Amino acid sequence: MTNDEPPTSATNPVRNISDTALWVAYYRALETERPDALFRDPFARALAGERGERIARSQTSYGGKNVWPFIARTVLFDRFVQEEVRAGADLVVNLAAGLDMRPYRMDLPKALKWVEVDLPDIFDYKERIVGGATPVCRLERVRLDLSHETERRGLFARLGEASSRALILTEGLLVYLSPEQVAALARDLAGVRTFHAWIVEVGSPGLLKMLERQSGDLAAAAGAPFRFAPAEGPAFFEAYGWRVADVRSLLKAAGALGRLPFFLKLISFLPESKKPPVDRPWSAIVKLEPGSGPLGRGSGT
Repeated sequence: MTNDEPPTSATNPVRNISDTALWVAYYRALETERPDALFRDPFARALAGERGERIARSQTSYGGKNVWPFIARTVLFDRFVQEEVRAGADLVVNLAAGLDMRPYRMDLPKALKWVEVDLPDIFDYKERIVGGATPVCRLERVRLDLSHETERRGLFARLGEASSRALILTEGLLVYLSPEQVAALARDLAGVRTFHAWIVEVGSPGLLKMLERQSGDLAAAAGAPFRFAPAEGPAFFEAYGWRVADVRSLLKAAGALGRLPFFLKLISFLPESKKPPVDRPWSAIVKLEPGSGPLGRGSGT
């Protein structure tokens, strides 16, 4: 979101990966403006701006009928946050937080510490739009490029020392990373004793192929093609210090929430296999907890 980014055009409305946050904010605005909204983000329309709407409308194959994954994802992340806070989490760390507004729109304890981590430009933009609005909990923003491993490990160590039970969020991030980058991030997070749970989004290789067909041009224009869709599904993380504690299908959630288009409603009633499919589109929000392997800490610590 700087002035030296590539110019946009009718076919390329995206300058960089941060612009995709405008796109997602636009979908949050659409949900907020529904009379039966599942959540309300009063900042979403302003954050999305004209560019966010233009990006969303440019995705003709990813139009209104495909807003449901974004809405279901938001609701599921909200629910995991609520559950973990009720269970005693005293810190939430949102990695690549973008334009997320949960510290302003959710019912959270005032004493809860919430830390957002992202690039300087997107936080500068966010703060210009949000202005002097007051978050409901204790909010800190850390301007950091998460690809800088030494700096992120230092941040994780600092946050871990200041918490007794922390929740980590990575919403809309991992799909842009390589498996090696995700593995390195997983190891770094697993190495912090007080990082009690990690909420991630996992998709199948079949979903990745579909996304590449529908919006791959947008991701490529942003300089961040879709990359992470492990064939083993959530089990990918077990080799890096984590165990799978909960898996919630986006399709099932969207069906229960009444946000699926008609042609997908019947599919949502079908039972899901225990093992995530490889060739078919599938995605879920997954709760990870420290594992008991060589990199994990076990469930008793």
